[in-house]
Amino acid sequence: MRAQLGDQLVIESPTTGTTRRDGEIVGLHHADGTPPYDVCWSDTHEVTLVFPGPDAHVRHPEHRPGTGHVPSGRSTGQAEAATGVTAPRVTEPNPGDVGRRVAVERERRGLSRDETARRAAIAPDYLAYLEEHPADPSLATLIRLASALGTSVAALRGGGIDLPPGQGHALLRPELRELGPDECRALLSTHGVGRIAVSTPDGPAVVPVNYEVVDDAIAYRTAPDSVPAAAAGTEVAFEADHVDDALSQGWSVLAVGPARIVTDPDAVRRLTEHAHSEPWAGGNREMWVSIRPTRLTGRRIRPADE
Repeated sequence: MRAQLGDQLVIESPTTGTTRRDGEIVGLHHADGTPPYDVCWSDTHEVTLVFPGPDAHVRHPEHRPGTGHVPSGRSTGQAEAATGVTAPRVTEPNPGDVGRRVAVERERRGLSRDETARRAAIAPDYLAYLEEHPADPSLATLIRLASALGTSVAALRGGGIDLPPGQGHALLRPELRELGPDECRALLSTHGVGRIAVSTPDGPAVVPVNYEVVDDAIAYRTAPDSVPAAAAGTEVAFEADHVDDALSQGWSVLAVGPARIVTDPDAVRRLTEHAHSEPWAGGNREMWVSIRPTRLTGRRIRPADE
């Protein structure tokens, strides 16, 4: 058995020969088109991994997926009558959580739907459907989408979004390695979310901030009366990290140095124009605070045999 994306997998009754179930093949696992397949079933629109048995065969439709689920010139009802497949009803986009995360990651990486579908070996129409409607793609499809988008299945599923990171099991043979300044700068990259530790009238406080790295200085926007603003004029600690629960690995970088308010108009304009994102907290946050690290250290946990 061989198939292409967009073909129909039909399962028939062994006694009557009538169709018991059918669906669109939206994912291939082998370049030569041999099973198994990811199939989007016409009765539920759910996607599952299928190893076809002797009661299944592939139907090659006259019209393959192009720019929409329904071939041009046909109504939904005509398409259903011609193919035996129930097409998704045309409604306003109302994506599920997985679809939203796929769309965000795809757009963040500047990928078109066609390119993403090609990388993930799924039909472009199915990717469009996934991004615009609630869907439950198979694990195999999620794995290929995560690989195509440079992320993880857990991230696409949103698993653990309300849990603190690091609840996975520790490595059998972990290695805790100190990082040099150049490695720390590379991990901080150009921007991200980190934590600023400051002293306030109510005691020590640690709060998250969106940060930018410009000319080896760490800068963030805040409001004048906020906790992060209290860092100005003092020596502070800034920390950024990343934890991979799936692999039980991670790193952290700590920067210590004096913080100051950026007052030069040209410097403020440069920071604002080149900021990668608005502060996630929203509101009026136009005061820039800059930290010039005098000490930059970091650590990484990884398998000892790497």
